[in-house]
Parts: sequence; C-alpha cells; structure tokens
Amino acid sequence: MRATILSERTLGQIAEPVRMPGFDRTLMTPGIVHLGLGGFHRAHMARYMQSLFERRPDMAEWGIVGAGLLPADARMEAALSPQDGLYTLVERLGDRETVTVIGSIGRVIFSGAESDTLLDAIDQPGIRIVSLTVTEHGYCLNRSTKALDPEHPQVVADLADPLHPHGAPGLIVEAYRRRRDAGRPAFTALSCDNIQHNGAVLRQAVLSFARLRDPSLEAWIAENGAFPSTMVDRITPVTRDEDRAHLRDRYGIVDNWPVFCESFTQWVIEDRFPAGRPAWEEVGAQFVPDVTPFEFMKLRLLNGSHLAISALGRLASYEYVDETLRDPLIARYMAALMDRETGPTLAPVPGIDLELYKRTLIERFANPGIKDTVERVNTDAPLNVLLDPIRDRLAAGYGVPLLALALAAWMRRARGEDEQGRPIEVRHPLAAQLRERAILGGPDPRPLLSLRGLFGELAQNPELVRSVGHWLRRLYEVGSLATVAEAAETLSF
Repeated sequence: MRATILSERTLGQIAEPVRMPGFDRTLMTPGIVHLGLGGFHRAHMARYMQSLFERRPDMAEWGIVGAGLLPADARMEAALSPQDGLYTLVERLGDRETVTVIGSIGRVIFSGAESDTLLDAIDQPGIRIVSLTVTEHGYCLNRSTKALDPEHPQVVADLADPLHPHGAPGLIVEAYRRRRDAGRPAFTALSCDNIQHNGAVLRQAVLSFARLRDPSLEAWIAENGAFPSTMVDRITPVTRDEDRAHLRDRYGIVDNWPVFCESFTQWVIEDRFPAGRPAWEEVGAQFVPDVTPFEFMKLRLLNGSHLAISALGRLASYEYVDETLRDPLIARYMAALMDRETGPTLAPVPGIDLELYKRTLIERFANPGIKDTVERVNTDAPLNVLLDPIRDRLAAGYGVPLLALALAAWMRRARGEDEQGRPIEVRHPLAAQLRERAILGGPDPRPLLSLRGLFGELAQNPELVRSVGHWLRRLYEVGSLATVAEAAETLSF
C-alpha cells in the first residue's frame, strides 16, 4: 500500500475505512485555546469537538488553537503544523478499531521559547474558553496544601517578568489582565486535568498569582472569571513508533503524531460558562451543577487503582497495564482495593451503578488493544489519588492496609531501580529528593514520609507508618509478586 503524508491537501487520497472530518474546516474559526496539546486532549476534547462540528455546522465558531508550553513540546508543533493541525485518532476495543482523521484543531502554537504568540491568540475576541491539560505539576502547587506555591521556580520567574509568562497560572493571569485593560469580557478557564476539584484548584492558583502581582487584578478576575470543574476520562497511552508503523502499513497514512486510545470516553462538566460554550451535551458530555461525586469516583476508583497496580507492576518488570492485570493476584488486589478501601470513601454518584463501574474498570485496564505502559501511569498520575483516600479513612478511624501496600510500592519504585536492579527513570519535580530518601530509608518509610510538601502530616500517623513500613519491608525482602501473594493470604482477597 502506498502511504499518504497527512495534510489538508492530501485528505482526498486517504481511503475507507478511515473516516474523514465530516465538516467544512474552512468555516471553522477559533473559540477555544487549549494549553497542553498532548495525546489526552486530542483523544478527548478535540474528539468531542469534531463530533459536534459534524452534527452542528453552526458550532464552527468553536475551533481549537492548541498550545504546547514546555520546551519538549516543540516536537508537537513540528509534528502537527505541517499536517495543518490534522492527526489520526485510533479508538480501540480489543482487536477492533475505528480510525478517524480529526480536524477540530485549526492552529498549533509552541510557546516554550516565547509566550507573546500564545497570549495574542488568547486575546482574540472570539476566544471564550481557555482550557488546560497540563497535569498537576503544571499548576505550580504545594503538593500538600494544593495551593499555589509562591516559591515554585516557575512562579518566581513569571512574577519577575509577568508580561512574558510561561507557566499556566501566569499565562492565564496575564491573558485576563489584557482583557481587563482593554475593557473586554473575561473568558472561562476550564481545567481538564485529573485533579480533585480541578476548577477550584485552578481558580485558587490563578487568584493567588494575581494577588502576588496586583491585588486589583485579583479582584477583577474573581468577579469576572469562571472556573468550572470537570471530570474527564479516556485511557490514552503514549504514542509508540509501532503505532505509527501500524497506521502506515494498514491504512496508508503517514502521521507524525497519531493518537491511540480506548473506545470508552466520559466527560462531566459543571455548567458555568458566562461567555458561552459549545453544545457538548449533544455529543455525549454530561452537564451537572456539581461535578464532585463524579470526580471522586473517577479519581479514587480509576486513577487510584491505576497507580496502585502500575507501581506494583513496574517493580515486577511488567511493561503494560493489561499485562499487569492478567496477573490474577494483582487483579484480585485491585478489586479488593476498590471494594474495601477506596470505594467506601465515595458518596452515591447520580445515575451511576458503582458496582458496574468497578467491573468495567477492570475490563478497561485489561483491554489488550490499549498498550498503556505502567511507566506512563506512574509518571502522570498524581500521588494524591492514593493520599486523599488514605487521609479520609484514617480520619474516620479505619485501616488502610491495601492503600498502604500501594504507597509502599510507589516508595519502592522511587528508589529508581526495579527488583532486578535495572534502572527506573523517576520523572517527578522532586525526583532527586525522592530517590535520595528512598535509598536512605530502604525498608523504613519515614525519610520519605517526612517530605511535608508531599505528604503533609501523614508521617505523624503511627498506623500509617506501621502499615506502609510492613509492606515496604516485604517488598525489599521478597519482591512485589510474593508480597501481593502474602497480602492476598493475610487480607483474604
């Protein structure tokens, strides 16, 4: 099969069963600027927008401008700009897949070197939403308090040069400042990150940055800005070279940066958009007055389970999540974790059968068509998906043996080597400190737990120290799989 290099000019050369954008891209104008143009955004919001454009041509005013903020994101602009913002989305369920060329991103910006171009794009009158998927690290937070850290290097740098910021809080504040000074309406800032109360966290970070810069600007943003919370869900692995080759060999498409994801998708959004919004409810999104029950469900059952099994799987030298979950003991551990510890911390979720949701999660993680690596999960998932339910259970007087095992595995991995002595790259803002303390403590969790910026007061809880210490010692003595087998026997799962 002769391969076609993807671009607007070559769309007519791509054959079925690949689905083309079913709308006129020349009519699309920008209404959204998205910060953090990674795989998840392109599998999620950009996919919803394509479906909406195909259903409602009058929604063409909501085209997306995608922006990369980090130096490493230069490759994103280099990959997508020659393709006119087009890319291929492959949605998989087992051995079945649907292949679609996505055209909802009209422009790609790299702002890692300078931010003026991005700020000018946000300043356009048609832009009414600035959305984000920058991970928890991108909010410049104190990891314990979840408030803006005024000593964060990015915050310090952006306060020193506030007209040319590079971090997400500084960028949003400067964009709001431009709107205020021009006498124009504020946009809605929409977090799509896996952070509990993500809209409130973003609002606090933005207002705190604005207060450090100009209290009058803080007051204007507080009165005029909007920060709805969301719950987003779609497993989206990092694109591999094998994925690009599969797309080329089977479908005849040369795509610099395709996206492969599962078929499942979910988006729950608080309906607070004073500047207007797309009709996402027409293509499957759910608008609610309060997203809290949904985000708790997802963060504690999906993200917490994901991180728990991925930490154990990495120590055991498993590469993929589905491979890890094919280990029957780890699958039973995940089910017990949800049933006994994370699930009981949840309030009822409107319209959701939690038992069915938990079973579906196990099926999704075990999907052999999604080659999601345990390293991606270990790197991307914030530790608070384990620490928050630990805090809640300890405060209520309950034990945390299963969560403690997950935390012990996370700590053992922070040492930077697996059980065979092979190196693990720990990508975390505190990576050097984590590795130093993990090596210093070995089976003793206290040196790591004493990192107050990460663990807060948890080091003062003797029950947690005892439980994590027990499992950490066993991980060092007998390894992850034998430790899980021991846990299955002693905890009866």
